[in-house]
Amino acid sequence: MYTLFKKEIRSFLSSLIGYITIGVFLLVVGLFMWVLQTDSNILDNGFANIDPLFILAPWVFLFLIPAITMRSFADEKKAGTIELLLTRPLTDLQIILAKYFAGFTLVLFSLVPTLIYYYSVHRLGSPVGNIDTGGMWGSYIGLLFLGAAFVSIGIFASAITDNQVVSFILALFLCFFIYTGFDFIASFPLFSKVDNIIYSLGINSHYVSMSRGVIDTRDMIYFISLIAVFVLSTRTVLESRKW
Repeated sequence: MYTLFKKEIRSFLSSLIGYITIGVFLLVVGLFMWVLQTDSNILDNGFANIDPLFILAPWVFLFLIPAITMRSFADEKKAGTIELLLTRPLTDLQIILAKYFAGFTLVLFSLVPTLIYYYSVHRLGSPVGNIDTGGMWGSYIGLLFLGAAFVSIGIFASAITDNQVVSFILALFLCFFIYTGFDFIASFPLFSKVDNIIYSLGINSHYVSMSRGVIDTRDMIYFISLIAVFVLSTRTVLESRKW
């Protein structure tokens, strides 16, 4: 499993996909936070926090994570190497987890450089260090859980098709729907009596909760359960070849 994990990481970093993904993420977020005259511009707002990062990042992840995961299984199927991969002395779940953790590691790589933003705001604060460090780390944890959930969705989308473009579009749709779709459904008057339940089914409510710096076990259980559902669904798709 570890060998396959390293192979996937090398595959990402030996091509332009990994570097473009990290570069685009940092460029887009950096432009909105420091350059463009928007509500997210830290210098214009005058507040010592990096909240704009945690507001912008999920929307950038909606596009970038499907781009990372779209080739995980779709490329193997198209190249005809999926059967060779599945005959390795690994279980289907181990193969899935190797690809999953490789994708999540790339997401982690993209977040590490954003610590520069924290250091910059930390130095710009008046007085120096006037920033809610505890809340910031809570927000980072929430963003990691969100990224992990998107990766599991992307892996699932890649497993059900041999076309990378279809995989990307499907992963984008699923991530977008699970992130904001339940909020939209809950807003209908028809569901007014159960709107809180519907709202809690979406990622957004749990991500917003964690972005406040409050690490609630209910939010963690939600993300872990969501990841498990899509990982196990991916295993079901792979096992369907035996039916």
